Amino acid sequence: MQLFYAPEITLPRYTLSEEESKHCVRVLRMEVGDELHITDGKGNMHRCKVVDNNVKRCVVEVVESESEYQKMDYELTVAIAPTKIIDRFEWFLEKSTEVGISEIYPIECDHSERRQLKLDREQKVVTSAVKQSLKAYHPVLHPLTSVRDVIAMPFEGAKFIAHCNSELGEREYLGRLLKKGEKTLILIGPEGDFSPEEINFALQNGFKAISLGKERLRTETAAVVATVVTATINKM
Repeated sequence: MQLFYAPEITLPRYTLSEEESKHCVRVLRMEVGDELHITDGKGNMHRCKVVDNNVKRCVVEVVESESEYQKMDYELTVAIAPTKIIDRFEWFLEKSTEVGISEIYPIECDHSERRQLKLDREQKVVTSAVKQSLKAYHPVLHPLTSVRDVIAMPFEGAKFIAHCNSELGEREYLGRLLKKGEKTLILIGPEGDFSPEEINFALQNGFKAISLGKERLRTETAAVVATVVTATINKM
């Protein structure tokens, strides 16, 4: 199954972008009559056939469409401080997309190691993971946002902050607090952890303090663990 991403797809015929046309015709060597799949990233999966394998303007015709294709039974938003080494943050983007995630907020914190982000580049990483893992839903990747703004934004669901500061009260393991099907927001801080002020602000705004186990985890590992634990609870 070859999956292409086209948020602006038109029915019943659609012309792939020049980049995607080259990939389809030159790399995959698709001929007229060959089948491929296209998703708009909103849950619609279209089975298509090639009707014109022009290397710059490949035209496909939609044969069959399925809505809410493999829709998740839960919604997960992770707000994470991007790592100093961008490859590690991109690894999180890729793996969380594969596992299943709804929204991602890169956050700027008091102890952040990275305060700039090339959103176009990171969008491509997410899109590539969507195509590779055959997802019909494209996670929403937000611009870099202040952690305090994320904490203060309206959110109807369970809200958690993962931190390592034992002096600010008890932290319970995430897996014991999650409820199947509940909309969830999880905050993951930078390598230097959230500041005490950020943690207290989160607690004052309805967040619960959590741990992700006894191991000491890097930022991107912690975020992937949180994604996997959430997926596991919801698929039990």
